Amino acid sequence: MRLPAAPLALLLTVAAVALGGTAYAASAPSPAPAAAGLAAHKALYTLTLFKSKGDVVAARGTMGYEVTDACDGWAVRQRLKMTITNSEGQDIVMTSDYATWEAKNGLKFRFHVRQTTDEAVTSQTDGNASLTKLGGAGEARYTAPRVDTVALPPGTMFPMMHTAAIIAAAKEKKRFLALPLFDGTDDKGVEDSFVVILDWNGPSPTKWPALSALPSTRVHLSFFDHAPTAITPAYEVGMRYWENGVADNMKMDFGDFVMDAKMTEFSQQPHRC
Repeated sequence: MRLPAAPLALLLTVAAVALGGTAYAASAPSPAPAAAGLAAHKALYTLTLFKSKGDVVAARGTMGYEVTDACDGWAVRQRLKMTITNSEGQDIVMTSDYATWEAKNGLKFRFHVRQTTDEAVTSQTDGNASLTKLGGAGEARYTAPRVDTVALPPGTMFPMMHTAAIIAAAKEKKRFLALPLFDGTDDKGVEDSFVVILDWNGPSPTKWPALSALPSTRVHLSFFDHAPTAITPAYEVGMRYWENGVADNMKMDFGDFVMDAKMTEFSQQPHRC
């Protein structure tokens, strides 16, 4: 399952030089064909500490992810639980419950996000959002943590369409994407995402037969606050995406520490519509 014009342009230039690339996409190719091929599925990930850059000395957890084909949209549920141990030996239990519905045409979105630390609720966002058209502007309407309406800039995508745009770009052998993303996790509205697409690979054997026949891509995503001064990502993640949107081999960078997420269970879910 986060760069405004001037800093983003600089980042794109630096990345192009570093990776030897010559082309990037400032906006996505049409994600509609890729969106039609996204898979309804369930997956369970085991989380282990990959690297600590601060006070975290140990961390472990699980993440459940489920995508349901709800006929007119995609219903997504993500549940994450992590136990973090600091240098004083204190265990901190963090949980996140994320539930959304996104119209298959990418124009409407509903969200509920609840996060707790040691059973105390630390944040919650609820509401809905809409776009005038794909690539157009829109607005997010919050009912929690407060009643508010926030404008969404042109180009904003919701999560499933954002995933489809990345896969479509990888197929076209594009190297970079810069896309505004609204996923409901931030009560201030949209975030800016910067995506580096590393490759597009043919099918290869995996422990999951349904995925072994599919091509895949490795990507790195950085999420930034939508503000002119935001030059440091709030969150970063690297992963492998299969053509149907299933993800594995995630490295989730929370700033002070990095978690490794491996898929330990996977099953496809029926498309009933």
